[in-house]
Amino acid sequence: MELEGTTALVTGANRGLGRHFTEQLLARGARKVYAAVRDPERAAADLDLPGVEVLRLDLTDQATIAAAAAAADDVTLLINNAGVSTYSDLVTGDLDAIRSELDTNFYGPLATTRAFAPVLAANGGGAILNVLSRMSWLSIQGANAYAASKAAAWSLTNGVRLELAAQGTLVTGLYISATDTDMMAGWDIPKNDPADVVRAALDGIAAGAWEVIGDEDTAVTKRALSEDPRTTYGALVG
Repeated sequence: MELEGTTALVTGANRGLGRHFTEQLLARGARKVYAAVRDPERAAADLDLPGVEVLRLDLTDQATIAAAAAAADDVTLLINNAGVSTYSDLVTGDLDAIRSELDTNFYGPLATTRAFAPVLAANGGGAILNVLSRMSWLSIQGANAYAASKAAAWSLTNGVRLELAAQGTLVTGLYISATDTDMMAGWDIPKNDPADVVRAALDGIAAGAWEVIGDEDTAVTKRALSEDPRTTYGALVG
């Protein structure tokens, strides 16, 4: 996909990876970037960039998604970036917290994809990028709800790729390990530079890639999917 001249919509655009997507798309010659955020008034100062139009979009509010799709009817690239982690487990975690992760990380991208698929078709096909995770393929106690939601989003990505192929829409999944954003601020561990992650993702879209693996830890985890799960989890369960 040619990124120069594209019109993109980025969810969660005001910080973290979303802010980097916005800046790098503009640097690559995007015609316009719709910065989709829950609270446009609060985010406006952070997104005061030439070529950026701030839109209200709450992934848990279908009305705002529909309104955004109607307003941004020139979009050729949808970046499903926004996400949430409540650090909940599945057996003992709060069910409302678990549902909130599925609502944001699975049903949210599903809703935006459904809303913008006709827009992309009308504009020649375009592309969708889903920001996913190494935890699409790896459960970690203390964040199993997040892992479940990202595993569902991995399946979503593969499914909509099949469904949208006929209209010429590229669907790409970005898979990354710990990255230096607000979500990981409390973790004193090695982290990816978000600028590098976004650069790799946009290079992948430009090359027509179906998957972008953002770091070696994530590559190792994907390779382990073909192994007996005891290899990955045996030491953790005794």
